[in-house]
Amino acid sequence: MLRLSKKSDYALMAMKHLATRSDAASASAREIAEQYDIPIELMAKVLQRLARRGLLTSHQGTRGGYRLSKAASAISVADIIQAIDGPLTVTACSSEAENCGQFAKCSVRDPLWRIKDRILSALATCSLQEVATEPVEEPVMALTFGGVKGSNLKI
Repeated sequence: MLRLSKKSDYALMAMKHLATRSDAASASAREIAEQYDIPIELMAKVLQRLARRGLLTSHQGTRGGYRLSKAASAISVADIIQAIDGPLTVTACSSEAENCGQFAKCSVRDPLWRIKDRILSALATCSLQEVATEPVEEPVMALTFGGVKGSNLKI
């Protein structure tokens, strides 16, 4: 099963928070942590790592904090996840280092590497802007079954 780490979850939440700010002002680690009930120490580490990877800029001072280093449309979900967790892997032998005893005989390694490439490609084509844009909720429609009055089903 492919599963993101908690730190990647928190990073995506923080990045979405920053991308949806209308005032484009900086947000502190404390502000973001309190908004989503995340331990502040953990949020601070996540934000620092995102800043070291160039996805955020940090500012000191009373109005300090973090903000996106570039447009949300120029940051991919893959960028965020890899900034936190490193390169995406789906197998123990995720590189050609041949440190697995089955490397020469393995018949699933190459297909699994291609699957990993597809997953990474999908994550790379999804921008932070897409994540930050909430879908418009569809209006509730009433359906009438068999022309019987009073038998409406709301979906």
